[in-house]
Amino acid sequence: MLGSVLLAAARSERMRDVVTSVPLTRGVVDRFVAGEDLDAALDVVRALSEDGLAVTLDHLGEYTRDVAQAVATRDAYLRMIAAFEERGLAAGADASVKLSALGQALPGDLALEHAREICAAAGRAGMTVTLDMEDHTTVDPTLEILGKLRGDFPWVGVAIQAMLRRTEGDLRELVGEGSRVRLVKGAYAEPSSVAFQSRREIDRAYVRALRVLMRGDGYPMVGSHDPRIIEIAQVLAAGRSPSSYEFQMLYGIRTAEQRRLARDHRMRVYVPYGADWYGYFMRRLAERPANLAFFLRSFVSR
Repeated sequence: MLGSVLLAAARSERMRDVVTSVPLTRGVVDRFVAGEDLDAALDVVRALSEDGLAVTLDHLGEYTRDVAQAVATRDAYLRMIAAFEERGLAAGADASVKLSALGQALPGDLALEHAREICAAAGRAGMTVTLDMEDHTTVDPTLEILGKLRGDFPWVGVAIQAMLRRTEGDLRELVGEGSRVRLVKGAYAEPSSVAFQSRREIDRAYVRALRVLMRGDGYPMVGSHDPRIIEIAQVLAAGRSPSSYEFQMLYGIRTAEQRRLARDHRMRVYVPYGADWYGYFMRRLAERPANLAFFLRSFVSR
């Protein structure tokens, strides 16, 4: 119930105004966000790379209905990719892109055009791009744009949410050779008509989806912090080349486990940065009670 409240708050402009006006200690936001500017994020990326961890960088922002903001988001990704290349961090790195931040809700093909520019820049730099998946209303338009992008950039990946009832069917269309798919449980408040609701149902759906991915010819990206899911993924991956799949975790969560996995697997850290951290931050609080406790303790200890 509390998680549902926090997820609803993540979409509330009124709550955004309240939370972002509170003088949070940097330790709270920095737990999950690698800084508000690109230089801070790149310092984090370099440190992770030195520890043997791959990265995917997300410039925070979503649900824009303003053309100028969509253009600004595109430009932020182009600057990010250029900075990766200049600092020797591009090889093997990935950019995570929310199409809603690139103008998906605006008329025409603005999001597709912006995504093409980002993919072209990433390809020249030796990076890849993964399309983040948002709430269930964005699945079809996101997969449509994915198909168009893969015509020129076959390495473009996509995130798929196990909690959605349609996911197994979607995955059967996405397990072709070279297809990069990040499987996550899902972090949006969805109605029961389209999504499983209980943790047990979602866990089972995740394993079913993971089985489809591991049996396919694509490149599974196992996005989970759940120790049991990670163990199951390793069992299902038996017989696959270690270079044919990877694990992914969020910045600031289970960091010791990230480094442990990196000793024997490709382990990628999802690194968010930017001033528009509210929606992402609230979803992280909703995922685990311990995250919310960390947030509340910051006010007691100030």
